[in-house]
Amino acid sequence: MDTGSTEGTAEFRLPRSRLANERLHAMIPGGAHTYAKGDDQYPQNLAPVISHGRGAHVWDIDGNRYVEYGSGLRSVSLGHAHPRVLEAVRRELDRGGNFVRPSIVEVEAAERFLATVPTAEMVKFAKNGSDATTAAVRLARAATGRPRVAICADHPFFSIDDWFIGTTPMSAGVPAATTELTVAFPYGDLAATEELLARYQDEVACLILEPATHTEPPPGYLAGLRELADRHGCVLVFDEMITGFRWSEAGAQGLYGVVPDLSTFGKALGNGFAVSALAGRRDLMELGGLRHSGDRVFLLSTTHGAETHSLAAAMAVQTIYAEEGVTARLHALGEKLAAGVREAAASMGVSDHIVVRGRASNLVFATLDENGQPSQRYRTLFLRRLLAGGVLAPSFVVSSALSDADIDHTVAVVAQACGVYRKALEAADPTPWLGGRPVKPVFRRSA
Repeated sequence: MDTGSTEGTAEFRLPRSRLANERLHAMIPGGAHTYAKGDDQYPQNLAPVISHGRGAHVWDIDGNRYVEYGSGLRSVSLGHAHPRVLEAVRRELDRGGNFVRPSIVEVEAAERFLATVPTAEMVKFAKNGSDATTAAVRLARAATGRPRVAICADHPFFSIDDWFIGTTPMSAGVPAATTELTVAFPYGDLAATEELLARYQDEVACLILEPATHTEPPPGYLAGLRELADRHGCVLVFDEMITGFRWSEAGAQGLYGVVPDLSTFGKALGNGFAVSALAGRRDLMELGGLRHSGDRVFLLSTTHGAETHSLAAAMAVQTIYAEEGVTARLHALGEKLAAGVREAAASMGVSDHIVVRGRASNLVFATLDENGQPSQRYRTLFLRRLLAGGVLAPSFVVSSALSDADIDHTVAVVAQACGVYRKALEAADPTPWLGGRPVKPVFRRSA
């Protein structure tokens, strides 16, 4: 069935997806290979299992079509099955994907990346963001001889590895001695960061943060961090997994003009294909190489890190961004969507409760209760109504494949959802509209 067949129905069901979710849980811990894709993130029995996608649309195994946002956890920024990316991948598939020595594709991909991100002097590719950020931390520790890592406390995720996961509610399995080496600083507060560096004088190896997220950096903030890192002798690391390409082709560092010592890229880099990158200053990066006289750093050494087809995908993505002005299109689409959602919420009198936030290319939404507090129950109500209208939207992060008609449809569905939301607010209880247990946060101590 298509989107229209489920829109507005209270009895929306996904029988095939429900059975598939049971099969997933029987074999895969958490029922998914990424916690953020788990069925606990969706209303009960309404977690669609995907059959296929094309452009800005996906189809579930029950036959429903959705307009999709946040595709591939923000990785599919050009839309699914983009023809130019697939063409580049197919060319390499016929030539072999992995060899006992580097392929010429690795040279070409490195040259293309460094031309796209000219603030970096060297690059090393991997498969996922966690590997890249952990490599940056190891490099910073080796370069400074210091043990501590300072993370931005306001940013939700850096790595699956112990140095970060130990700081979350899901810290089981991480030794306390490891967690104690990670300290935190607040985003946008230079004085607090300087106080932290003074408290741990000569102990902090690096400051690691997303240079921008749901809010713009305060004026002078990133430059101030750069100065603090220089003055205290620590390495400044920008996690550009999200900001890379969505802020500018060269990431936030390219947009704001502040150069980190190291930066990490991923997500949009491969349009869904597995590729990430660690990039930065030559003198730091070379510590993981063969052309220095110091102790060697085991930086990144992955069997599949330089698979030719993923690197070909990355090169195609960078070319498409440059030739087609993709970043500008993402911003234009996001601005249209944000304006429409805000207008819909205002027209239904819930603009103080359904709040769109973030840069236009990276929109998220907050669902607030009758007291103005973030609410998983109201999020459940909202997600349920979006799904019923054919909109799969854990966020409102756009892809360039969206059409104006897709956004118009989304806004119409949001307006209907806002009508239900208002009824729940008036009742001060969304329970009748939940259809089961509420959605849950990813980071929580118990299942």
